[in-house]
Amino acid sequence: RALTFQGNLGFLISNSQIISIIGQTIWLNLASYVFKHSKTFQESKPVKWVFIEDFFVNDFYEKLYETYPKKDDSWRFVSSEDKSAYRKEWGTRNPPEVSIDEEDTNFSKSWNQFYHYLFSNEFLSNIRKFSGVPVNKTKFVTFMLLTRGGYQLPHIHNVGPNTLILMFYFNKNWNKGDPGGTYVTPEEDESKMIFEPYNLDNSVMIFHDGPHAGHGVRYITKDVERRSVQIYLEEYSQETGWSSEPVKRELKEI
Repeated sequence: RALTFQGNLGFLISNSQIISIIGQTIWLNLASYVFKHSKTFQESKPVKWVFIEDFFVNDFYEKLYETYPKKDDSWRFVSSEDKSAYRKEWGTRNPPEVSIDEEDTNFSKSWNQFYHYLFSNEFLSNIRKFSGVPVNKTKFVTFMLLTRGGYQLPHIHNVGPNTLILMFYFNKNWNKGDPGGTYVTPEEDESKMIFEPYNLDNSVMIFHDGPHAGHGVRYITKDVERRSVQIYLEEYSQETGWSSEPVKRELKEI
């Protein structure tokens, strides 16, 4: 069983460019708090997951919360038999293209700071240390909004051994027990869920993709907005591409 823990979390930043922007704003206590729990995350079965509350330093979180993008025509509505949700992309990204490190003036300064930080070597290095998964590149960053009638049926990606999925939440006064958090289930069966986030205010759900990494969101019946950002981290090589979709190279006769 994975551990649920609390505290102001994040990652120490040493890259000079990142430090000049947000280093003192998102100070993250790795050594004394996060890393001591990495073994619990790595050894949890049948799926590796962890739920972290109070992830951001409060002042920085408040800036992200206050400037989370409002629902308007820039959001695309995604509706099918297995899901109903609104999504918004960053910058020039056009799904299924991967995300790139770029400025987007449609978002606040704080969001641009956080977005750039997700592509920093220090962030990825510390994620690797914490999780034991050799991710080295941010693949997708997507804003996700669920309203009344929103849901995601349980599903399993299992695209490869080296993918992490992070769900950051930005919702105040979320009622414990209400649907909205991304639950974890070892099967594509909601009734088998082993954990569902109960606090969606400055929290994050992290899980390791794999054959038992089922996840979904229960049907939302209340007139609410569940605000989140979904981030995919994955192993990448210039020679073979993404670990979930390696480049197939032709064999040449010598």
